[in-house]
This record gives sequence, C-alpha cells and structure tokens, in this order.
Amino acid sequence: MNVQRSTWRFWIVTAATALTMAATASLGLWQLDRAVQKLALQALVDERGALAAWSTRDLLDAADPQVGVHRPVRLAGTWVPGHTVFLDNRQMNTRVGFFVLTPLRLDGSERVVLVQRGWVPRDFNDRTQVPDVATPEGRIQLEGRLAPPPGKLYQLGDAGAGTIRQNIDLTAYAQETGLPLLGVSVLQTDATADDGLLREWPRFAVDVSKHHGYAFQWFALCALAGLLYLWFQILSPRRKRRPHGTDAR
Repeated sequence: MNVQRSTWRFWIVTAATALTMAATASLGLWQLDRAVQKLALQALVDERGALAAWSTRDLLDAADPQVGVHRPVRLAGTWVPGHTVFLDNRQMNTRVGFFVLTPLRLDGSERVVLVQRGWVPRDFNDRTQVPDVATPEGRIQLEGRLAPPPGKLYQLGDAGAGTIRQNIDLTAYAQETGLPLLGVSVLQTDATADDGLLREWPRFAVDVSKHHGYAFQWFALCALAGLLYLWFQILSPRRKRRPHGTDAR
C-alpha cells in the first residue's frame, strides 16, 4: 500500500510540475512576444513619422485615414469653435490642466477632423471655469501629425457631455454634434500659432524593459520548479536509499 501511495504521489507531483513549467514557460514566451510586437509598433511609428506630410486633399482622399496615423500632416480649414471640448485632469510637464480639442472643417469639404490643439492650465479656485483660448476665425493652416483619439482616463459612468469632460469618444461626439467626423484626430505641433497653448507633446516611445523583466521572472519560476522537482523527487530519494558508508560505485 505504501509503495502504491508513493507511486501515485510521484506521478501527481510530476504532472503538477509539468503543468507549472509549461504554464510559466508559456507566459515567459508571451512576454517576449509582446516585446517584439511593441518594437514593431515603434518601428512603424518611426517609419510613418519620416514620411512626407499629408495635405488636406491626401487626408480626404484616404480610403482609411487610420493608415496614416503617426504621419505628419499640413492641413487647411476653418475652426468650429462652438464644439470645443476641454479634457480635464491632463498633464503636460508635470502640470495638471486641460487638453483643448476643437474640430477643424477641412478645405473643400464638409468633413471635419478633431484637433488636439494643446494644453492650458486650469483655474483651481473655480473648477468650472473654462480658460479663454484664442480661436482664429476664417481659414487657417496648421501642422501636426495624425493620432488616435486622446487616451482615456478612469471615470465613473459614461464620458458625458459638456464643454469640460474627462474623456471623449469620437463616435459619441460625432452623434452629439452632428459633425461628419473623421475616425482619427490631429495632434497639432506647429509652434507658430498664437493661441497661448502648450504643445510639448511627449514623443511616442515604447518600453519593452518591463516585458523582458516579466519574461525573466516567468522563466526563473519555470527553472525553479524544475530544480525543485529534480531535487525532491529524484536526487533526495536516491540519497536516502543509498546505504551509509557506501559511495557511488
């Protein structure tokens, strides 16, 4: 009975160890794959950033504007200031304020693109106070790069409406305003605009060090499981079975 119990225990431990090593090794490989994906994304961003800037017509003629994300643009159009949105709790240079977003109606079309114009400090004495941001009338030209919609911060409930809000969803915003909105935004970068906005946008860069660190931890756990199994299931029992005073011969 003891021999049978020991045999069952041996195979249960063996199966558990095999599963543990397979799982931890798979997780390590997954982290390495995530690092490779991010490096590929960084290469794509750098490649698109070095391309010639899209004009207004290039953007309008694109079958899918998403293919130009991270590409520089030089656009012309007119602001639609009545639908300006201030995204709250946004940081630039460690200061908290608003990201200012205004739709731009593109020249020669009714199509509109949402422009992330820049950052402005907020009034901490009156959190409902909207900063006074100069928005020129008539035709303007701007430089920037195509970008995904602004990143979302944690919030309770939906994005809501109003001039000041925590997040913005392009689909909901298009329905709210009735504007024929493109599915991308523009990160304005030109420093010549005299509107008092700060545009020191962080450079897009991926960080793969954490994925390499996680991969190392998973592979270390895999190796530890194998070493513990080798010691407690094979080497230690053999040492105990070996008669005292004998050698390995």
